[in-house]
Amino acid sequence: MARKIGLYGMIAYFLYALFFYWYLFYFSNTSLPFEYEGTQADPATFLNARELMLSEEYSKIRNLLFFLSTPFEWLFYLIILITGLSNAFKKWAGQSSKYKMVQTAIYTIWLSFFAFVATFPLSYISYSLSKSYNISTQSFPSWMKDELIDFWLSFGTMFIIVTVVYWLMKKSKKRWWLYAWGLSVPFTLFIMFLQPVVIDPLYNDFYPLKDKQLEAKILELASKANIPAEHVFEVNMAEKTNSLNAYVTGIGSNSRIVLWDTTLNRLSDDQILFIMAHEMAHYVEKHLYIGIAGYLLLSLVGLYITARLMEWIVNKWGEALKIPAVNDIRSFPLFLMILSMLMFASSPISNFVSRYQESRADHYAIEMTKNTEAGITTFQELSRAGLSQVNPPLLVKIFRYGHPTMLERISTIEEYELKTRSQKQ
Repeated sequence: MARKIGLYGMIAYFLYALFFYWYLFYFSNTSLPFEYEGTQADPATFLNARELMLSEEYSKIRNLLFFLSTPFEWLFYLIILITGLSNAFKKWAGQSSKYKMVQTAIYTIWLSFFAFVATFPLSYISYSLSKSYNISTQSFPSWMKDELIDFWLSFGTMFIIVTVVYWLMKKSKKRWWLYAWGLSVPFTLFIMFLQPVVIDPLYNDFYPLKDKQLEAKILELASKANIPAEHVFEVNMAEKTNSLNAYVTGIGSNSRIVLWDTTLNRLSDDQILFIMAHEMAHYVEKHLYIGIAGYLLLSLVGLYITARLMEWIVNKWGEALKIPAVNDIRSFPLFLMILSMLMFASSPISNFVSRYQESRADHYAIEMTKNTEAGITTFQELSRAGLSQVNPPLLVKIFRYGHPTMLERISTIEEYELKTRSQKQ
Protein backbone atom coordinates (compact mmCIF):
# COMPACT_ATOMS: atom_id res chain seq x y z
CA MET A 1 0.00 0.00 0.00
CA ALA A 2 2.82 2.42 0.89
CA ARG A 3 4.45 1.82 -2.50
CA LYS A 4 1.18 2.55 -4.29
CA ILE A 5 0.70 5.79 -2.39
CA GLY A 6 4.27 6.85 -3.20
CA LEU A 7 3.90 5.88 -6.87
CA TYR A 8 0.60 7.71 -7.24
CA GLY A 9 2.12 10.74 -5.54
CA MET A 10 5.06 10.85 -7.95
CA ILE A 11 2.82 10.32 -10.99
CA ALA A 12 0.51 13.12 -9.81
CA TYR A 13 3.49 15.45 -9.35
CA PHE A 14 4.86 14.57 -12.80
CA LEU A 15 1.50 15.24 -14.48
CA TYR A 16 1.11 18.47 -12.52
CA ALA A 17 4.58 19.65 -13.59
CA LEU A 18 3.84 18.69 -17.20
CA PHE A 19 0.60 20.66 -17.15
CA PHE A 20 2.22 23.84 -15.87
CA TYR A 21 5.14 23.54 -18.29
CA TRP A 22 2.65 23.27 -21.16
CA TYR A 23 0.49 26.07 -19.74
CA LEU A 24 3.33 28.55 -19.21
CA PHE A 25 5.39 27.85 -22.33
CA TYR A 26 2.78 26.93 -24.95
CA PHE A 27 -0.80 27.70 -23.95
CA SER A 28 -0.86 31.00 -22.04
CA ASN A 29 -0.94 34.24 -23.98
CA THR A 30 0.76 37.25 -22.41
CA SER A 31 0.27 39.64 -25.32
CA LEU A 32 -1.74 42.77 -24.62
CA PRO A 33 -5.38 43.13 -25.62
CA PHE A 34 -5.66 45.21 -28.79
CA GLU A 35 -7.01 48.29 -27.00
CA TYR A 36 -3.85 48.58 -24.85
CA GLU A 37 -1.32 48.36 -27.68
CA GLY A 38 0.66 51.57 -28.02
CA THR A 39 -0.46 52.88 -24.62
CA GLN A 40 1.96 53.57 -21.79
CA ALA A 41 1.07 50.13 -20.40
CA ASP A 42 2.44 48.47 -23.54
CA PRO A 43 5.93 47.13 -22.66
CA ALA A 44 7.01 47.77 -26.26
CA THR A 45 6.81 51.51 -25.49
CA PHE A 46 9.28 51.43 -22.58
CA LEU A 47 11.34 48.24 -23.02
CA ASN A 48 13.74 47.52 -25.85
CA ALA A 49 13.58 44.29 -27.87
CA ARG A 50 16.18 42.53 -25.70
CA GLU A 51 14.41 43.52 -22.46
CA LEU A 52 11.10 42.26 -23.87
CA MET A 53 12.65 38.89 -24.75
CA LEU A 54 14.40 38.55 -21.39
CA SER A 55 11.30 39.47 -19.38
CA GLU A 56 9.27 36.76 -21.16
CA GLU A 57 12.00 34.13 -20.71
CA TYR A 58 12.73 34.97 -17.10
CA SER A 59 9.09 35.21 -16.06
CA LYS A 60 8.18 31.85 -17.60
CA ILE A 61 11.03 29.98 -15.91
CA ARG A 62 10.52 31.74 -12.58
CA ASN A 63 6.78 31.00 -12.64
CA LEU A 64 7.45 27.36 -13.47
CA LEU A 65 9.82 27.10 -10.50
CA PHE A 66 7.14 28.58 -8.25
CA PHE A 67 4.51 26.06 -9.33
CA LEU A 68 6.98 23.18 -8.98
CA SER A 69 8.36 24.06 -5.56
CA THR A 70 5.25 23.95 -3.34
CA PRO A 71 3.90 20.55 -4.52
CA PHE A 72 7.46 19.22 -4.33
CA GLU A 73 7.26 20.00 -0.61
CA TRP A 74 4.12 17.84 -0.36
CA LEU A 75 5.85 15.01 -2.19
CA PHE A 76 8.83 15.29 0.15
CA TYR A 77 6.66 14.95 3.27
CA LEU A 78 4.85 11.99 1.71
CA ILE A 79 8.16 10.23 1.01
CA ILE A 80 9.34 10.94 4.58
CA LEU A 81 6.24 9.13 5.83
CA ILE A 82 6.05 6.11 3.52
CA THR A 83 9.79 5.35 3.67
CA GLY A 84 9.70 5.27 7.47
CA LEU A 85 12.11 8.20 7.84
CA SER A 86 9.74 9.89 10.27
CA ASN A 87 9.88 6.66 12.27
CA ALA A 88 13.67 6.73 12.12
CA PHE A 89 13.82 10.35 13.29
CA LYS A 90 11.77 9.46 16.36
CA LYS A 91 13.94 6.40 17.04
CA TRP A 92 17.17 8.41 16.76
CA ALA A 93 15.73 11.08 19.04
CA GLY A 94 14.75 8.47 21.63
CA GLN A 95 18.22 6.93 21.56
CA SER A 96 19.92 10.32 21.98
CA SER A 97 18.21 11.57 25.13
CA LYS A 98 15.74 10.60 27.83
CA TYR A 99 14.30 14.12 28.03
CA LYS A 100 11.12 14.69 26.00
CA MET A 101 11.98 18.26 25.02
CA VAL A 102 15.41 17.23 23.73
CA GLN A 103 13.88 14.31 21.81
CA THR A 104 11.45 16.72 20.15
CA ALA A 105 14.32 19.05 19.22
CA ILE A 106 16.33 16.16 17.72
CA TYR A 107 13.34 14.90 15.72
CA THR A 108 12.72 18.44 14.42
CA ILE A 109 16.35 19.05 13.46
CA TRP A 110 16.45 15.83 11.44
CA LEU A 111 13.23 16.71 9.62
CA SER A 112 14.46 20.28 9.01
CA PHE A 113 17.81 19.02 7.70
CA PHE A 114 16.26 16.54 5.26
CA ALA A 115 13.81 19.23 4.05
CA PHE A 116 16.68 21.67 3.54
CA VAL A 117 18.68 19.14 1.52
CA ALA A 118 15.66 18.08 -0.56
CA THR A 119 14.64 21.62 -1.50
CA PHE A 120 18.16 23.00 -1.90
CA PRO A 121 18.44 22.17 -5.65
CA LEU A 122 15.31 24.16 -6.50
CA SER A 123 16.47 27.05 -4.31
CA TYR A 124 19.87 27.06 -6.01
CA ILE A 125 18.30 26.93 -9.48
CA SER A 126 16.18 29.94 -8.57
CA TYR A 127 19.27 31.79 -7.29
CA SER A 128 21.28 30.90 -10.41
CA LEU A 129 18.42 31.98 -12.65
CA SER A 130 18.22 35.42 -11.05
CA LYS A 131 22.01 35.76 -11.32
CA SER A 132 22.06 34.83 -15.00
CA TYR A 133 19.38 37.40 -15.81
CA ASN A 134 21.17 40.06 -13.75
CA ILE A 135 18.38 40.37 -11.22
CA SER A 136 20.48 39.10 -8.33
CA THR A 137 23.87 40.64 -7.52
CA GLN A 138 24.36 38.47 -4.45
CA SER A 139 27.50 36.37 -4.04
CA PHE A 140 27.15 32.65 -3.34
CA PRO A 141 28.55 32.94 0.24
CA SER A 142 26.07 35.73 1.00
CA TRP A 143 23.23 33.68 -0.47
CA MET A 144 24.24 30.63 1.55
CA LYS A 145 24.33 32.76 4.69
CA ASP A 146 20.71 33.80 4.06
CA GLU A 147 19.77 30.16 3.39
CA LEU A 148 21.29 29.09 6.70
CA ILE A 149 19.51 31.90 8.55
CA ASP A 150 16.28 30.67 6.93
CA PHE A 151 17.10 27.13 8.07
CA TRP A 152 17.61 28.04 11.73
CA LEU A 153 14.60 30.36 11.86
CA SER A 154 12.50 27.62 10.26
CA PHE A 155 13.84 25.06 12.73
CA GLY A 156 13.11 27.33 15.70
CA THR A 157 9.57 28.01 14.51
CA MET A 158 8.97 24.34 13.74
CA PHE A 159 10.28 23.28 17.16
CA ILE A 160 7.86 25.64 18.93
CA ILE A 161 4.96 24.44 16.78
CA VAL A 162 5.63 20.72 17.22
CA THR A 163 6.17 21.08 20.97
CA VAL A 164 2.97 23.03 21.60
CA VAL A 165 0.70 21.29 19.06
CA TYR A 166 1.55 17.74 20.11
CA TRP A 167 1.26 18.61 23.78
CA LEU A 168 -2.23 19.96 23.04
CA MET A 169 -3.07 16.83 21.01
CA LYS A 170 -2.33 14.66 24.01
CA LYS A 171 -4.39 16.90 26.31
CA SER A 172 -7.41 17.19 23.99
CA LYS A 173 -7.80 14.90 20.99
CA LYS A 174 -10.91 16.69 19.72
CA ARG A 175 -10.26 20.38 20.40
CA TRP A 176 -6.47 20.67 20.11
CA TRP A 177 -6.84 22.63 16.87
CA LEU A 178 -8.92 25.33 18.62
CA TYR A 179 -6.46 25.69 21.51
CA ALA A 180 -3.55 25.75 19.05
CA TRP A 181 -5.24 28.56 17.14
CA GLY A 182 -5.85 30.48 20.36
CA LEU A 183 -2.15 30.32 21.21
CA SER A 184 -1.17 31.22 17.64
CA VAL A 185 -2.86 34.64 17.90
CA PRO A 186 -0.48 36.22 20.46
CA PHE A 187 2.45 34.31 18.92
CA THR A 188 1.71 35.76 15.45
CA LEU A 189 1.36 39.29 16.81
CA PHE A 190 4.58 38.90 18.82
CA ILE A 191 6.52 37.74 15.74
CA MET A 192 5.15 40.60 13.64
CA PHE A 193 6.16 43.06 16.37
CA LEU A 194 9.70 41.62 16.46
CA GLN A 195 10.10 41.25 12.67
CA PRO A 196 11.49 44.74 11.87
CA VAL A 197 13.89 44.96 14.82
CA VAL A 198 15.03 41.36 15.36
CA ILE A 199 14.44 39.15 12.32
CA ASP A 200 14.90 41.48 9.30
CA PRO A 201 18.28 42.86 10.54
CA LEU A 202 19.64 39.28 10.44
CA TYR A 203 19.59 39.57 6.63
CA ASN A 204 20.30 43.26 5.96
CA ASP A 205 21.25 46.56 7.57
CA PHE A 206 18.41 49.04 8.19
CA TYR A 207 18.84 52.71 8.96
CA PRO A 208 16.83 55.95 8.83
CA LEU A 209 16.63 57.61 5.44
CA LYS A 210 19.98 59.31 4.67
CA ASP A 211 18.82 61.81 2.04
CA LYS A 212 17.65 64.70 4.23
CA GLN A 213 16.14 66.68 1.34
CA LEU A 214 14.07 63.68 0.32
CA GLU A 215 13.24 63.10 3.98
CA ALA A 216 11.85 66.63 4.23
CA LYS A 217 9.60 65.98 1.22
CA ILE A 218 8.39 62.72 2.74
CA LEU A 219 7.74 64.49 6.07
CA GLU A 220 5.59 67.02 4.25
CA LEU A 221 3.70 64.27 2.44
CA ALA A 222 3.30 62.25 5.64
CA SER A 223 1.93 65.21 7.58
CA LYS A 224 -1.02 65.34 5.18
CA ALA A 225 -1.89 61.79 6.16
CA ASN A 226 -1.03 62.08 9.88
CA ILE A 227 1.63 59.40 9.60
CA PRO A 228 4.81 59.23 11.76
CA ALA A 229 7.51 59.68 9.13
CA GLU A 230 10.23 58.63 11.55
CA HIS A 231 9.14 55.13 10.61
CA VAL A 232 10.66 55.47 7.10
CA PHE A 233 13.82 53.36 6.73
CA GLU A 234 16.15 52.36 3.94
CA VAL A 235 17.87 48.99 3.60
CA ASN A 236 21.05 48.06 1.75
CA MET A 237 19.77 45.69 -0.95
CA ALA A 238 22.08 46.75 -3.81
CA GLU A 239 24.62 44.10 -2.79
CA LYS A 240 21.95 41.45 -3.31
CA THR A 241 19.64 42.57 -6.12
CA ASN A 242 18.90 45.01 -8.91
CA SER A 243 15.16 44.84 -8.20
CA LEU A 244 13.24 47.73 -6.67
CA ASN A 245 10.89 47.52 -3.71
CA ALA A 246 9.25 49.30 -0.80
CA TYR A 247 6.97 47.81 1.83
CA VAL A 248 5.23 48.21 5.17
CA THR A 249 6.31 45.96 8.04
CA GLY A 250 5.80 45.54 11.78
CA ILE A 251 2.96 46.52 14.08
CA GLY A 252 2.51 49.05 16.87
CA SER A 253 5.58 51.07 17.80
CA ASN A 254 7.78 48.89 15.56
CA SER A 255 5.78 49.55 12.38
CA ARG A 256 7.75 51.18 9.58
CA ILE A 257 7.92 51.88 5.86
CA VAL A 258 11.03 50.41 4.24
CA LEU A 259 12.67 51.56 0.99
CA TRP A 260 15.33 49.50 -0.73
CA ASP A 261 18.43 51.51 -1.59
CA THR A 262 18.07 50.27 -5.18
CA THR A 263 14.77 52.15 -5.29
CA LEU A 264 16.44 55.27 -3.93
CA ASN A 265 19.31 54.98 -6.43
CA ARG A 266 17.24 54.43 -9.59
CA LEU A 267 14.10 56.50 -9.11
CA SER A 268 13.61 60.26 -9.02
CA ASP A 269 12.29 62.07 -5.95
CA ASP A 270 8.83 62.40 -7.54
CA GLN A 271 8.72 58.66 -8.24
CA ILE A 272 9.82 57.84 -4.69
CA LEU A 273 7.18 60.19 -3.29
CA PHE A 274 4.56 58.35 -5.34
CA ILE A 275 5.76 55.07 -3.80
CA MET A 276 5.72 56.67 -0.35
CA ALA A 277 2.15 57.83 -0.86
CA HIS A 278 1.22 54.28 -1.86
CA GLU A 279 2.82 52.82 1.27
CA MET A 280 1.24 55.50 3.45
CA ALA A 281 -2.16 54.36 2.19
CA HIS A 282 -1.58 51.02 3.90
CA TYR A 283 -1.22 52.90 7.19
CA VAL A 284 -4.21 55.14 6.57
CA GLU A 285 -6.57 52.30 5.56
CA LYS A 286 -5.25 49.87 8.22
CA HIS A 287 -4.42 47.24 5.61
CA LEU A 288 -1.83 45.59 7.83
CA TYR A 289 -4.33 44.96 10.61
CA ILE A 290 -7.00 43.81 8.17
CA GLY A 291 -4.42 41.39 6.77
CA ILE A 292 -3.63 40.06 10.24
CA ALA A 293 -7.33 39.54 10.97
CA GLY A 294 -7.79 37.73 7.66
CA TYR A 295 -4.76 35.54 8.29
CA LEU A 296 -6.00 34.57 11.74
CA LEU A 297 -9.46 33.72 10.37
CA LEU A 298 -7.97 31.56 7.61
CA SER A 299 -5.66 29.86 10.12
CA LEU A 300 -8.66 28.98 12.33
CA VAL A 301 -10.44 27.34 9.40
CA GLY A 302 -7.18 25.75 8.25
CA LEU A 303 -6.40 24.16 11.60
CA TYR A 304 -9.94 22.77 11.88
CA ILE A 305 -9.71 21.20 8.41
CA THR A 306 -6.21 19.91 9.21
CA ALA A 307 -7.46 18.20 12.37
CA ARG A 308 -10.33 16.52 10.52
CA LEU A 309 -8.14 15.43 7.60
CA MET A 310 -5.39 14.07 9.85
CA GLU A 311 -7.88 11.97 11.78
CA TRP A 312 -9.42 10.59 8.58
CA ILE A 313 -6.07 9.88 6.88
CA VAL A 314 -4.54 8.18 9.94
CA ASN A 315 -7.66 6.02 10.41
CA LYS A 316 -7.61 4.97 6.75
CA TRP A 317 -3.91 4.87 5.80
CA GLY A 318 -2.12 5.13 9.13
CA GLU A 319 -0.44 1.74 8.74
CA ALA A 320 0.84 2.49 5.23
CA LEU A 321 2.12 5.91 6.34
CA LYS A 322 3.61 4.39 9.51
CA ILE A 323 1.58 6.70 11.78
CA PRO A 324 0.12 4.86 14.79
CA ALA A 325 -1.91 7.85 16.04
CA VAL A 326 -2.60 11.48 15.23
CA ASN A 327 -0.96 12.67 18.45
CA ASP A 328 2.25 10.74 17.74
CA ILE A 329 5.08 13.01 16.61
CA ARG A 330 5.56 10.78 13.56
CA SER A 331 2.43 12.41 12.10
CA PHE A 332 4.14 15.83 12.00
CA PRO A 333 5.12 15.59 8.30
CA LEU A 334 1.44 14.90 7.54
CA PHE A 335 0.47 17.96 9.59
CA LEU A 336 2.91 20.13 7.62
CA MET A 337 1.84 18.65 4.28
CA ILE A 338 -1.86 19.34 4.87
CA LEU A 339 -1.17 22.89 6.10
CA SER A 340 0.97 23.58 3.04
CA MET A 341 -1.77 22.27 0.73
CA LEU A 342 -4.39 24.42 2.42
CA MET A 343 -2.19 27.51 2.22
CA PHE A 344 -1.64 26.92 -1.49
CA ALA A 345 -5.36 26.32 -2.05
CA SER A 346 -6.30 29.50 -0.16
CA SER A 347 -3.66 31.69 -1.84
CA PRO A 348 -6.08 32.85 -4.59
CA ILE A 349 -8.32 34.30 -1.86
CA SER A 350 -5.52 36.02 0.07
CA ASN A 351 -3.98 37.29 -3.18
CA PHE A 352 -7.34 38.68 -4.30
CA VAL A 353 -7.72 40.62 -1.04
CA SER A 354 -4.11 41.82 -1.29
CA ARG A 355 -4.60 42.98 -4.90
CA TYR A 356 -7.67 44.93 -3.81
CA GLN A 357 -5.72 46.63 -1.02
CA GLU A 358 -2.82 47.43 -3.34
CA SER A 359 -5.25 48.85 -5.89
CA ARG A 360 -6.71 51.07 -3.14
CA ALA A 361 -3.19 52.19 -2.25
CA ASP A 362 -2.49 53.05 -5.90
CA HIS A 363 -5.64 55.19 -6.04
CA TYR A 364 -4.61 56.91 -2.80
CA ALA A 365 -1.15 57.70 -4.21
CA ILE A 366 -2.65 59.12 -7.40
CA GLU A 367 -5.07 61.35 -5.48
CA MET A 368 -2.43 62.44 -2.97
CA THR A 369 0.39 63.31 -5.37
CA LYS A 370 -1.62 64.24 -8.48
CA ASN A 371 1.53 63.20 -10.33
CA THR A 372 0.37 60.69 -12.95
CA GLU A 373 3.63 60.81 -14.90
CA ALA A 374 5.61 59.79 -11.81
CA GLY A 375 3.19 56.93 -11.19
CA ILE A 376 3.38 55.59 -14.73
CA THR A 377 7.16 55.85 -15.01
CA THR A 378 7.55 54.23 -11.58
CA PHE A 379 5.58 51.16 -12.65
CA GLN A 380 7.47 51.02 -15.95
CA GLU A 381 10.79 51.10 -14.10
CA LEU A 382 9.62 48.40 -11.68
CA SER A 383 8.79 46.19 -14.67
CA ARG A 384 12.18 46.83 -16.25
CA ALA A 385 14.17 46.24 -13.05
CA GLY A 386 12.43 42.96 -12.20
CA LEU A 387 11.93 41.73 -15.78
CA SER A 388 8.30 41.14 -14.85
CA GLN A 389 5.49 40.53 -17.31
CA VAL A 390 3.08 43.40 -17.75
CA ASN A 391 0.20 41.01 -18.50
CA PRO A 392 0.95 37.65 -16.82
CA PRO A 393 -1.07 34.44 -17.46
CA LEU A 394 -4.29 34.10 -15.49
CA LEU A 395 -3.12 31.25 -13.20
CA VAL A 396 0.09 33.15 -12.43
CA LYS A 397 -1.92 36.21 -11.47
CA ILE A 398 -4.30 34.16 -9.30
CA PHE A 399 -1.64 32.18 -7.42
CA ARG A 400 1.34 34.56 -7.40
CA TYR A 401 0.25 38.16 -7.62
CA GLY A 402 -0.47 40.06 -4.41
CA HIS A 403 -0.41 43.28 -6.48
CA PRO A 404 -2.44 44.22 -9.55
CA THR A 405 -0.62 43.51 -12.81
CA MET A 406 1.40 46.35 -14.30
CA LEU A 407 -1.15 46.50 -17.12
CA GLU A 408 -3.88 47.18 -14.56
CA ARG A 409 -1.81 49.63 -12.53
CA ILE A 410 -0.65 51.76 -15.46
CA SER A 411 -4.07 51.62 -17.13
CA THR A 412 -5.67 52.88 -13.90
CA ILE A 413 -3.45 55.96 -13.97
CA GLU A 414 -4.16 56.58 -17.66
CA GLU A 415 -7.90 56.36 -16.98
CA TYR A 416 -7.45 58.85 -14.12
CA GLU A 417 -5.66 61.21 -16.52
CA LEU A 418 -8.51 61.01 -19.05
CA LYS A 419 -11.12 61.55 -16.35
CA THR A 420 -9.26 64.59 -14.97
CA ARG A 421 -8.91 66.14 -18.44
CA SER A 422 -12.60 65.65 -19.22
CA GLN A 423 -13.59 67.31 -15.94
CA LYS A 424 -11.41 70.34 -16.72
CA GLN A 425 -13.00 70.82 -20.15
